[in-house]
Amino acid sequence: MLGVEQLGLFASPPRLFTCTPSKLGSYEDCPRRYRFTYVDRPAPPKGAPWAHNSLGASVHTALKNWYALEPDRRRPEVLPTLLKATWVREGYKDDNQEREVYRRALGWLESYVDTLDPQEDPVGVERTVAARTETLALSGRVDRIDQRGAELVIVDYKTGRNGVSEDEARGSRALALYAIATARVFRKPCHRVELHHLPTGTVAAFDHTDASLDRHLRRAEATAADILADAEFAPRPGAQCSWCDYRKVCPEGSTSPARDPWTAVERGPGDAVRD
Repeated sequence: MLGVEQLGLFASPPRLFTCTPSKLGSYEDCPRRYRFTYVDRPAPPKGAPWAHNSLGASVHTALKNWYALEPDRRRPEVLPTLLKATWVREGYKDDNQEREVYRRALGWLESYVDTLDPQEDPVGVERTVAARTETLALSGRVDRIDQRGAELVIVDYKTGRNGVSEDEARGSRALALYAIATARVFRKPCHRVELHHLPTGTVAAFDHTDASLDRHLRRAEATAADILADAEFAPRPGAQCSWCDYRKVCPEGSTSPARDPWTAVERGPGDAVRD
């Protein structure tokens, strides 16, 4: 009997579900897309690269490299060099469109860095943060972490056509999970989350409470439980199918209108852009 009790003392802890906010969001958008991305091996072939993803990646990396410079070198004149060095060319309709989008992105960057103090270093830039709960091993990469007084602030860059709102900042589970993980990594309070929309120069912010952050965490745990219990990963057809990387290999998704890879970077009113 004693031997049995001793074995119990050394029982393996429950296995944690490893995830990022985008992994959880992928399942909520469409379980089949989640299966294609994270379960099937080999994964099905993806469609052509999206120009708006190339644009977003280029701008994000340029800002990362801006902060990697010594403070006295953080001047507007260096931005063309930084953006050219990070520019991703995939997905554009032709060279003319690519050049036009590049000029547009450079304008965003010039306007945005004009609002920054070049002498001020963030706590983190493109920083990976992580946290554990009883069931989850969470991680994610934050665009920027600022120190404002005694608290840390999550800053997320947006480059999509649509603007940002306080409702979006409040409802973003990704930002909430970043705040939770950042507070645990740096052992400092973190409640404020901000969306910085570079095309318009607007900022949408929300100040979480401990209770609102906990609600986002409980939702994340519930989604993880749904994933673990799902044996079918049924598709969830909708407008998002037109933007899905796996549209061509999904019978339900392929019935949605096809989008050209450059659709979301074209000027003028149009569909929502995911960045």
